[in-house]
Amino acid sequence: MKDIEIYTDGACSGNPGKGGWGAVLIYKGKEKEICGGNPDTTNNRMELTAVIEALKCLKEPCNVKLTTDSKYVCDAVNKGWVYSWQRNAWRKADKKPALNADLWQELIELLKIHNVEFVWVKGHNGHPYNERCDRLAVNYYLNM
Repeated sequence: MKDIEIYTDGACSGNPGKGGWGAVLIYKGKEKEICGGNPDTTNNRMELTAVIEALKCLKEPCNVKLTTDSKYVCDAVNKGWVYSWQRNAWRKADKKPALNADLWQELIELLKIHNVEFVWVKGHNGHPYNERCDRLAVNYYLNM
């Protein structure tokens, strides 16, 4: 399987509000930028959408190192919360509905195809690719 690096970020002006997402995919030194957004969304939806859209760009199963500043995304997958929510009909341990179940379902299907390692980095802390993804996300919603 090919080894791919992916960096993602989501941003929102207001929460909910106008939002954008950005991602950079790297394979053998070649970089591809993607971005998008929604006029009425939340930051967490944009963080998840960035991951989903980046993984959807892959044309075959890949080993992916995915770096994000979203603890929400990293912890939900790395700590297995998303699979518990799924088993519990999209309810969290406190019995409240898990937010963004539609996006989590889509991500789970992509995780069945690709071997993804989720890595967290602190946002707005000078990480070049994280900063680049943030600029893609913000510029997208600013130009809506």
